[in-house]
Amino acid sequence: MAHAYTPGLKVTERELVNKRRILPLKGDVIVKVGDAVNPDDVVAHTHLPGNVVPLNVANKLGIPPEDMKEMMLKKEGDPIKEGEVIAQKKSFFRWWPPGRCQATIDGTVESVSSITGQVLQRGQPIPVEVKAYVQGEVTEVIPNEGVVVTCMATFIQGIFGIGGETHGVIQVVTTDNETVLDDKLIVESMAGKIVVGGSLVTASALKKAISVGVKGIVVGGFDDKDLRDFLGYDIGVAITGSEDITTTLVVTEGFGQINMAGKTFDLLKAHEGETASINGATQIRAGVIRPEVVIPLAGYAHRESGIGAGDMAGLTSGSPVRVIRHPYFGRLGKVTNLPAPLQQLESESKARVLEVEFEDGQRAIIPRANVETIEG
Repeated sequence: MAHAYTPGLKVTERELVNKRRILPLKGDVIVKVGDAVNPDDVVAHTHLPGNVVPLNVANKLGIPPEDMKEMMLKKEGDPIKEGEVIAQKKSFFRWWPPGRCQATIDGTVESVSSITGQVLQRGQPIPVEVKAYVQGEVTEVIPNEGVVVTCMATFIQGIFGIGGETHGVIQVVTTDNETVLDDKLIVESMAGKIVVGGSLVTASALKKAISVGVKGIVVGGFDDKDLRDFLGYDIGVAITGSEDITTTLVVTEGFGQINMAGKTFDLLKAHEGETASINGATQIRAGVIRPEVVIPLAGYAHRESGIGAGDMAGLTSGSPVRVIRHPYFGRLGKVTNLPAPLQQLESESKARVLEVEFEDGQRAIIPRANVETIEG
Protein backbone atom coordinates (compact mmCIF):
# COMPACT_ATOMS: atom_id res chain seq x y z
CA MET A 1 0.00 0.00 0.00
CA ALA A 2 1.30 3.47 -0.87
CA HIS A 3 2.37 5.77 1.97
CA ALA A 4 3.02 9.49 2.10
CA TYR A 5 4.38 11.43 5.05
CA THR A 6 2.87 14.87 5.56
CA PRO A 7 2.85 17.42 8.35
CA GLY A 8 -0.31 16.60 10.28
CA LEU A 9 -2.48 18.01 12.99
CA LYS A 10 -2.59 15.68 15.93
CA VAL A 11 -5.89 15.07 17.68
CA THR A 12 -4.95 12.30 20.07
CA GLU A 13 -6.70 10.97 23.14
CA ARG A 14 -3.52 9.61 24.70
CA GLU A 15 -0.09 10.87 23.72
CA LEU A 16 3.32 11.20 25.33
CA VAL A 17 4.11 14.92 25.31
CA ASN A 18 7.62 16.29 25.84
CA LYS A 19 8.02 20.03 26.36
CA ARG A 20 11.45 21.71 26.24
CA ARG A 21 11.51 24.64 28.64
CA ILE A 22 14.61 26.65 27.71
CA LEU A 23 15.98 29.98 28.95
CA PRO A 24 16.80 32.72 26.38
CA LEU A 25 20.38 32.77 27.74
CA LYS A 26 22.30 30.73 30.29
CA GLY A 27 21.07 30.81 33.88
CA ASP A 28 20.10 28.47 36.71
CA VAL A 29 17.94 25.34 36.60
CA ILE A 30 16.14 24.92 39.93
CA VAL A 31 14.54 21.48 39.51
CA LYS A 32 15.97 18.00 39.03
CA VAL A 33 15.09 14.89 37.06
CA GLY A 34 12.12 13.11 38.62
CA ASP A 35 10.53 16.23 40.12
CA ALA A 36 6.77 16.56 39.65
CA VAL A 37 5.84 20.03 38.40
CA ASN A 38 2.68 22.06 37.85
CA PRO A 39 2.13 24.62 35.05
CA ASP A 40 3.05 27.64 37.19
CA ASP A 41 6.14 26.08 38.77
CA VAL A 42 9.38 27.90 37.86
CA VAL A 43 11.91 25.41 36.48
CA ALA A 44 14.73 27.82 35.53
CA HIS A 45 15.58 31.50 35.84
CA THR A 46 18.13 34.05 34.67
CA HIS A 47 18.59 37.81 34.20
CA LEU A 48 18.59 39.70 30.92
CA PRO A 49 20.84 42.76 30.66
CA GLY A 50 18.95 45.97 31.35
CA ASN A 51 18.15 48.49 28.65
CA VAL A 52 20.80 51.05 27.63
CA VAL A 53 19.84 54.71 27.99
CA PRO A 54 22.27 57.33 26.61
CA LEU A 55 22.91 60.57 28.46
CA ASN A 56 24.75 63.46 26.75
CA VAL A 57 26.75 64.72 29.71
CA ALA A 58 29.00 67.07 27.73
CA ASN A 59 25.99 68.84 26.24
CA LYS A 60 24.26 69.18 29.62
CA LEU A 61 27.38 70.62 31.27
CA GLY A 62 28.28 72.80 28.28
CA ILE A 63 31.79 71.40 27.97
CA PRO A 64 33.87 69.81 25.17
CA PRO A 65 33.61 66.00 25.14
CA GLU A 66 37.35 65.63 25.81
CA ASP A 67 36.92 67.40 29.18
CA MET A 68 34.06 65.19 30.31
CA LYS A 69 36.00 62.52 32.20
CA GLU A 70 37.44 65.15 34.54
CA MET A 71 33.87 66.12 35.52
CA MET A 72 32.61 62.60 36.13
CA LEU A 73 31.77 61.65 39.72
CA LYS A 74 31.00 58.07 38.63
CA LYS A 75 33.22 55.73 36.66
CA GLU A 76 32.38 52.81 34.40
CA GLY A 77 30.74 49.98 36.33
CA ASP A 78 29.58 52.17 39.23
CA PRO A 79 25.95 51.83 40.40
CA ILE A 80 23.67 54.83 39.86
CA LYS A 81 20.24 55.93 41.04
CA GLU A 82 17.76 58.05 39.15
CA GLY A 83 18.33 61.71 40.10
CA GLU A 84 21.82 61.06 41.47
CA VAL A 85 24.50 63.54 40.32
CA ILE A 86 27.01 61.64 38.18
CA ALA A 87 28.96 64.59 36.74
CA GLN A 88 29.60 68.12 37.95
CA LYS A 89 31.21 71.20 36.45
CA LYS A 90 32.84 73.46 39.00
CA SER A 91 32.08 77.17 38.88
CA PHE A 92 34.80 79.86 38.80
CA PHE A 93 32.58 82.15 40.84
CA ARG A 94 31.58 81.34 44.39
CA TRP A 95 28.02 82.63 43.96
CA TRP A 96 27.47 80.77 40.67
CA PRO A 97 26.04 77.28 41.22
CA PRO A 98 28.06 74.43 39.69
CA GLY A 99 26.67 72.65 36.59
CA ARG A 100 25.36 69.19 37.36
CA CYS A 101 24.21 66.19 35.37
CA GLN A 102 21.91 63.62 36.97
CA ALA A 103 21.32 59.96 36.15
CA THR A 104 17.98 59.32 34.48
CA ILE A 105 17.58 55.64 35.51
CA ASP A 106 18.56 53.16 38.21
CA GLY A 107 21.40 50.88 37.10
CA THR A 108 25.10 51.20 36.33
CA VAL A 109 27.44 53.31 34.22
CA GLU A 110 28.09 51.23 31.11
CA SER A 111 30.60 53.48 29.37
CA VAL A 112 31.98 57.04 29.30
CA SER A 113 33.05 58.46 25.92
CA SER A 114 35.40 61.41 25.55
CA ILE A 115 34.67 61.41 21.82
CA THR A 116 30.87 61.71 21.81
CA GLY A 117 30.45 63.23 25.26
CA GLN A 118 27.89 60.55 26.08
CA VAL A 119 27.49 58.29 29.08
CA LEU A 120 25.66 55.03 28.46
CA GLN A 121 23.51 54.05 31.42
CA ARG A 122 22.62 50.36 31.76
CA GLY A 123 19.29 49.64 33.45
CA GLN A 124 18.77 47.07 36.18
CA PRO A 125 18.97 43.40 35.07
CA ILE A 126 15.57 42.04 34.00
CA PRO A 127 14.59 38.80 35.76
CA VAL A 128 13.36 36.03 33.46
CA GLU A 129 11.62 32.88 34.66
CA VAL A 130 10.71 29.80 32.66
CA LYS A 131 7.71 27.86 33.97
CA ALA A 132 6.83 24.22 33.46
CA TYR A 133 3.76 25.12 31.30
CA VAL A 134 2.25 21.63 31.72
CA GLN A 135 1.67 19.37 34.69
CA GLY A 136 4.15 16.52 34.45
CA GLU A 137 7.57 15.19 35.41
CA VAL A 138 11.04 16.57 34.74
CA THR A 139 12.68 13.91 32.56
CA GLU A 140 15.82 15.79 31.47
CA VAL A 141 17.90 18.66 32.78
CA ILE A 142 19.98 20.71 30.33
CA PRO A 143 22.58 22.37 32.60
CA ASN A 144 22.31 26.17 32.78
CA GLU A 145 19.68 26.16 30.02
CA GLY A 146 16.44 24.41 30.99
CA VAL A 147 14.58 21.14 31.24
CA VAL A 148 12.27 18.73 29.45
CA VAL A 149 8.87 18.22 31.10
CA THR A 150 6.99 15.05 30.11
CA CYS A 151 3.38 14.02 30.61
CA MET A 152 0.84 11.60 29.21
CA ALA A 153 -1.92 13.78 27.82
CA THR A 154 -4.76 14.31 25.43
CA PHE A 155 -3.06 16.36 22.73
CA ILE A 156 -4.87 18.59 20.21
CA GLN A 157 -3.19 20.77 17.60
CA GLY A 158 -4.94 23.70 15.96
CA ILE A 159 -4.41 25.31 12.58
CA PHE A 160 -3.99 28.91 13.81
CA GLY A 161 -3.79 30.82 17.07
CA ILE A 162 -2.85 34.05 18.78
CA GLY A 163 -1.65 34.65 22.33
CA GLY A 164 0.92 32.83 24.42
CA GLU A 165 1.09 30.04 26.97
CA THR A 166 -1.61 29.80 29.61
CA HIS A 167 -3.67 27.22 31.46
CA GLY A 168 -7.06 26.83 33.07
CA VAL A 169 -10.03 24.54 33.64
CA ILE A 170 -11.93 23.53 30.50
CA GLN A 171 -15.52 24.73 30.19
CA VAL A 172 -17.56 23.78 27.10
CA VAL A 173 -20.15 26.53 26.50
CA THR A 174 -21.82 25.44 23.26
CA THR A 175 -24.17 22.47 22.95
CA ASP A 176 -22.44 21.11 19.85
CA ASN A 177 -19.58 21.69 17.41
CA GLU A 178 -21.78 23.77 15.05
CA THR A 179 -22.89 26.54 17.42
CA VAL A 180 -21.35 30.02 17.12
CA LEU A 181 -19.65 31.28 20.28
CA ASP A 182 -21.00 34.81 20.70
CA ASP A 183 -20.73 37.32 23.52
CA LYS A 184 -24.02 36.18 25.11
CA LEU A 185 -22.37 32.86 26.03
CA ILE A 186 -19.46 34.56 27.85
CA VAL A 187 -20.24 35.25 31.53
CA GLU A 188 -18.31 36.51 34.54
CA SER A 189 -17.96 33.04 36.08
CA MET A 190 -15.68 32.01 33.19
CA ALA A 191 -12.78 34.03 34.58
CA GLY A 192 -9.66 31.85 34.57
CA LYS A 193 -11.25 29.17 32.35
CA ILE A 194 -10.40 27.66 28.96
CA VAL A 195 -13.66 28.16 27.05
CA VAL A 196 -14.58 25.75 24.23
CA GLY A 197 -16.97 26.84 21.48
CA GLY A 198 -18.26 25.37 18.23
CA SER A 199 -18.00 26.68 14.68
CA LEU A 200 -16.92 30.30 15.17
CA VAL A 201 -16.02 32.85 17.80
CA THR A 202 -17.13 36.42 17.16
CA ALA A 203 -14.92 39.43 17.76
CA SER A 204 -17.37 40.71 20.38
CA ALA A 205 -17.15 37.39 22.22
CA LEU A 206 -13.36 37.54 22.24
CA LYS A 207 -13.39 41.11 23.55
CA LYS A 208 -15.84 40.15 26.29
CA ALA A 209 -13.75 37.11 27.18
CA ILE A 210 -10.76 39.38 27.68
CA SER A 211 -12.78 41.77 29.83
CA VAL A 212 -14.02 39.01 32.18
CA GLY A 213 -10.61 37.31 32.43
CA VAL A 214 -11.06 34.15 30.33
CA LYS A 215 -7.65 32.47 29.97
CA GLY A 216 -8.23 30.89 26.56
CA ILE A 217 -10.72 30.06 23.82
CA VAL A 218 -10.69 26.94 21.64
CA VAL A 219 -13.04 27.09 18.66
CA GLY A 220 -13.47 25.85 15.10
CA GLY A 221 -13.08 29.11 13.16
CA PHE A 222 -12.49 32.84 13.31
CA ASP A 223 -13.20 35.49 10.68
CA ASP A 224 -10.02 37.06 9.30
CA LYS A 225 -11.63 40.51 9.17
CA ASP A 226 -12.59 40.21 12.84
CA LEU A 227 -9.02 39.21 13.59
CA ARG A 228 -7.64 42.26 11.80
CA ASP A 229 -10.12 44.58 13.50
CA PHE A 230 -9.45 43.03 16.88
CA LEU A 231 -5.65 43.25 16.71
CA GLY A 232 -5.54 46.49 14.74
CA TYR A 233 -3.12 45.09 12.16
CA ASP A 234 -2.72 42.23 9.69
CA ILE A 235 -1.04 39.03 10.80
CA GLY A 236 1.97 38.41 8.53
CA VAL A 237 4.02 35.29 7.94
CA ALA A 238 5.99 35.74 11.15
CA ILE A 239 5.27 33.69 14.23
CA THR A 240 2.22 34.57 16.31
CA GLY A 241 1.95 34.11 20.06
CA SER A 242 3.50 37.35 21.31
CA GLU A 243 0.38 39.51 20.88
CA ASP A 244 -0.44 41.85 23.75
CA ILE A 245 -3.66 40.08 24.74
CA THR A 246 -4.66 38.24 27.91
CA THR A 247 -6.87 35.58 26.29
CA THR A 248 -5.18 32.98 24.07
CA LEU A 249 -7.12 31.84 21.00
CA VAL A 250 -6.70 28.40 19.38
CA VAL A 251 -8.54 27.85 16.08
CA THR A 252 -8.80 24.16 15.21
CA GLU A 253 -10.15 24.26 11.64
CA GLY A 254 -9.52 27.54 9.80
CA PHE A 255 -10.86 30.99 8.95
CA GLY A 256 -14.59 31.53 8.63
CA GLN A 257 -17.52 29.67 10.15
CA ILE A 258 -16.16 26.12 10.15
CA ASN A 259 -17.53 23.44 12.45
CA MET A 260 -14.99 22.09 14.91
CA ALA A 261 -14.16 18.50 13.95
CA GLY A 262 -16.49 16.14 15.82
CA LYS A 263 -13.66 14.14 17.35
CA THR A 264 -11.94 17.29 18.61
CA PHE A 265 -15.13 18.63 20.18
CA ASP A 266 -15.94 15.26 21.78
CA LEU A 267 -12.45 15.00 23.28
CA LEU A 268 -12.69 18.47 24.79
CA LYS A 269 -16.18 17.73 26.07
CA ALA A 270 -14.96 14.49 27.67
CA HIS A 271 -12.31 16.45 29.61
CA GLU A 272 -14.56 19.29 30.76
CA GLY A 273 -13.63 20.32 34.29
CA GLU A 274 -9.99 19.25 33.87
CA THR A 275 -6.99 21.58 33.57
CA ALA A 276 -5.56 22.21 30.12
CA SER A 277 -2.44 24.08 29.02
CA ILE A 278 -2.78 25.95 25.72
CA ASN A 279 -0.52 28.01 23.47
CA GLY A 280 -1.59 30.06 20.45
CA ALA A 281 1.89 30.37 18.89
CA THR A 282 1.72 29.61 15.16
CA GLN A 283 4.33 29.55 12.42
CA ILE A 284 3.75 28.09 8.97
CA ARG A 285 7.04 28.89 7.27
CA ALA A 286 10.64 28.10 8.22
CA GLY A 287 9.76 25.46 10.79
CA VAL A 288 6.14 24.67 11.55
CA ILE A 289 4.78 25.59 14.97
CA ARG A 290 1.17 24.71 15.72
CA PRO A 291 -1.14 26.10 18.40
CA GLU A 292 -2.00 23.38 20.88
CA VAL A 293 -4.13 22.14 23.73
CA VAL A 294 -2.47 19.78 26.22
CA ILE A 295 -4.67 18.03 28.81
CA PRO A 296 -2.49 15.96 31.18
CA LEU A 297 -4.08 12.62 32.08
CA ALA A 298 -4.27 11.83 35.78
CA GLY A 299 -2.90 8.42 36.73
CA TYR A 300 -0.74 7.89 33.63
CA ALA A 301 3.01 7.80 34.08
CA HIS A 302 5.07 9.03 31.16
CA ARG A 303 6.92 5.71 31.00
CA GLU A 304 3.81 3.87 29.89
CA SER A 305 4.40 4.68 26.23
CA GLY A 306 7.36 5.11 23.94
CA ILE A 307 5.42 7.28 21.48
CA GLY A 308 6.55 10.89 21.47
CA ALA A 309 4.58 13.95 20.46
CA GLY A 310 6.83 14.46 17.48
CA ASP A 311 6.20 11.02 15.94
CA MET A 312 4.14 10.88 12.73
CA ALA A 313 2.18 8.05 11.23
CA GLY A 314 2.02 7.34 7.47
CA LEU A 315 -0.80 8.59 5.29
CA THR A 316 -2.87 5.67 3.96
CA SER A 317 -6.19 5.06 2.27
CA GLY A 318 -8.92 5.97 4.78
CA SER A 319 -6.75 8.49 6.68
CA PRO A 320 -8.66 11.59 7.83
CA VAL A 321 -7.18 14.77 6.34
CA ARG A 322 -7.72 18.51 6.20
CA VAL A 323 -7.00 20.56 3.07
CA ILE A 324 -4.68 23.47 3.83
CA ARG A 325 -4.78 25.35 0.50
CA HIS A 326 -7.40 26.75 -1.84
CA PRO A 327 -9.75 25.93 -3.48
CA TYR A 328 -10.74 23.41 -0.77
CA PHE A 329 -9.05 25.14 2.17
CA GLY A 330 -10.29 23.99 5.58
CA ARG A 331 -12.44 21.10 4.29
CA LEU A 332 -12.27 17.73 6.04
CA GLY A 333 -12.36 14.37 4.34
CA LYS A 334 -10.73 10.97 4.05
CA VAL A 335 -8.21 9.58 1.58
CA THR A 336 -9.76 7.18 -0.94
CA ASN A 337 -6.82 6.64 -3.29
CA LEU A 338 -3.07 7.22 -3.33
CA PRO A 339 -1.83 6.89 -6.92
CA ALA A 340 1.92 6.27 -7.00
CA PRO A 341 2.96 7.98 -10.28
CA LEU A 342 3.52 11.72 -10.49
CA GLN A 343 0.60 13.56 -12.09
CA GLN A 344 0.56 16.82 -14.02
CA LEU A 345 -1.25 19.69 -12.29
CA GLU A 346 -3.06 22.67 -13.81
CA SER A 347 0.15 24.67 -13.37
CA GLU A 348 1.82 22.06 -15.67
CA SER A 349 4.14 21.02 -12.85
CA LYS A 350 4.15 17.42 -11.68
CA ALA A 351 3.50 16.19 -8.14
CA ARG A 352 2.19 13.25 -6.18
CA VAL A 353 -1.53 13.51 -5.57
CA LEU A 354 -4.27 11.80 -3.63
CA GLU A 355 -8.02 11.46 -3.95
CA VAL A 356 -10.12 12.82 -1.11
CA GLU A 357 -13.77 12.21 -0.34
CA PHE A 358 -15.19 15.13 1.61
CA GLU A 359 -17.85 14.83 4.31
CA ASP A 360 -20.60 15.74 1.83
CA GLY A 361 -19.54 12.96 -0.55
CA GLN A 362 -17.75 15.20 -3.06
CA ARG A 363 -14.42 13.87 -4.33
CA ALA A 364 -11.36 15.78 -5.49
CA ILE A 365 -7.80 15.13 -6.68
CA ILE A 366 -5.40 17.19 -4.56
CA PRO A 367 -1.59 17.44 -4.36
CA ARG A 368 -0.37 15.59 -1.27
CA ALA A 369 1.47 18.71 -0.15
CA ASN A 370 -1.88 20.51 0.10
CA VAL A 371 -3.27 18.31 2.89
CA GLU A 372 -2.35 17.47 6.44
CA THR A 373 -3.31 14.40 8.37
CA ILE A 374 -5.60 14.53 11.40
CA GLU A 375 -4.18 11.89 13.64
CA GLY A 376 -6.14 9.91 16.16
